[in-house]
Amino acid sequence: MNTASATLPKSLAVIALCWSALLPVQAQAQESKIAWISSERIYNESKMAKLASAKLAEEFRSREKAVQELAARFKTANEALEKDMPTLSEADRAKRQREFFELDKELQRRQREFREDLSQRTSEERSAIAEKANTIIQQMAHVEGYDVVLQEALWASPRIDITDKVLKALDKQ
Repeated sequence: MNTASATLPKSLAVIALCWSALLPVQAQAQESKIAWISSERIYNESKMAKLASAKLAEEFRSREKAVQELAARFKTANEALEKDMPTLSEADRAKRQREFFELDKELQRRQREFREDLSQRTSEERSAIAEKANTIIQQMAHVEGYDVVLQEALWASPRIDITDKVLKALDKQ
């Protein structure tokens, strides 16, 4: 193979590259079909999200009540300790303060566990919603010919927002 015939494909590639760079950017952008979806709306407005929220509220109702009751006991103990402090002997004061601090630690522990467990369960429910929504979004992208579907954009035109379509499809399931 001679060098002239070897450089011809390279030259053609360079010419093609230069020619594609000269195409108007607007023409290239019009070829792409872009959509945007609001994840927060999916997590807050879908029937699945509302059912999950009600399910979590029911699941954690008794624990929340127990934490609230412990917080009320803590408040009452604090008020009683402040009221009785001037009249208590040193030994009684130390004992009551120890009991108060133990109650405080128990309250903080239960509140932390409650928040952590609720957060974990909320994440699990959101993951289930996201999984179903992602399946719907991928099907929709394939059927409607979207090249890209964005989430969590800083700003998106309502013209490309497909959140309502996804919510309707998700609610049908």
